[in-house]
Amino acid sequence: MIKQLFRSCIFLLVLNAALSSCSNNGVVKESSTADKMGRFPEKGDMIMLTDRPPQLETPLNIFQQDITPNDYFFVRWHLSQILTKIDIDTFRLYIGGAVDKPIAISMKDLKSKYPADSVIALAICSGNSRSTFSPRVPSGQWGNGAMGNAKWKGVKLKTILEAAGIKKGAIEVTFQGMDKGPLPDIPVFVKSLSIDHALDGEVLIAYEMNGQDIPMLNGYPLKLVVPGWYATYWVGSLNTIKVLTDTFKGFWMTKAYQVVNNAEANESPDSPAKVTVPVSHIKLNSIFILPEPHQPVAYGQPCHVEGLAFNDGTGIKKVEVSVDSGKNWMETTLNPEISKYSWRRWKYEWVPKTIGINHLMVRATDNNGFTQTSKQWNRGGYAKGFIEQLDVKVK
Repeated sequence: MIKQLFRSCIFLLVLNAALSSCSNNGVVKESSTADKMGRFPEKGDMIMLTDRPPQLETPLNIFQQDITPNDYFFVRWHLSQILTKIDIDTFRLYIGGAVDKPIAISMKDLKSKYPADSVIALAICSGNSRSTFSPRVPSGQWGNGAMGNAKWKGVKLKTILEAAGIKKGAIEVTFQGMDKGPLPDIPVFVKSLSIDHALDGEVLIAYEMNGQDIPMLNGYPLKLVVPGWYATYWVGSLNTIKVLTDTFKGFWMTKAYQVVNNAEANESPDSPAKVTVPVSHIKLNSIFILPEPHQPVAYGQPCHVEGLAFNDGTGIKKVEVSVDSGKNWMETTLNPEISKYSWRRWKYEWVPKTIGINHLMVRATDNNGFTQTSKQWNRGGYAKGFIEQLDVKVK
């Protein structure tokens, strides 16, 4: 069976639309008409940052659903030569390196010979909300839509590694997909996890997303799922796993995706930190879903305010909203937890009492007692965790 993504169809529609996006200082505002929408195979209308490689952002209104539909799930590739055709009958997942028995597993064997497992988990780009950093930083100016919550089904990475047999002295495991750069000297996209993390029983080699095959643009036929960690580790079109007895020093682990080594991922634009580490755990954050940035609300009438809070699985203790620029904070109502590694929905009923622009803010506190900070900046625009503000027009 061959699954194909027609290269001639990869860019079907581009149009200008006024959609929600973010400006500097964490303030969510109505966007200009310069925002571009694109429709790609297996996808609905998505906010398009680039078309090659595809970088597609989920429209904010989709997040009113607890599980993000496959056809609106965000897309992020690093290398432009992505797969457009796969013969699933000849595809193999290779496990090698410091193992007792290198193996090549077909999709049929992966599904029939190894026990299945599943997890509902948030996949979020480490650069999500980068456009809210001030001063601005380079790279894709994502709004809040470079994320999605899905049910992933597959086989535990631990099960596959144990089947191959891990040799003594193993310290890391690397993961590589089948996408390629346009030139030979462009670094291959390879990520790594410590051997302990790889064997923790939570990392998954997924072959299904929300009960269906993973879309081609999201990493068909296999995707590494690393719950609680940013999606830079969620390698798509995964076909090669290697166990190492030394530290992996590839470009995408030692040069790219670096962040300052402190809990807030915060450094000064005037004095950048000299020591950085690979970005990893999802930082505590919260965002608005409703009202939408361009949506005016009525004075004196109940207005439903809603959003999402999330972190690395530590859990959300409470979410608070301010309707007066942070002078006073009110606790919101939290929906039941979907799963340890999912987002948590919060809700608040607000009756506007001031005509004009009202400045709403949201902050979350995790189960360890840490509350979002008001300021954050780092050179990569990674791991956004500062308080978000939504400007709402009251008429």
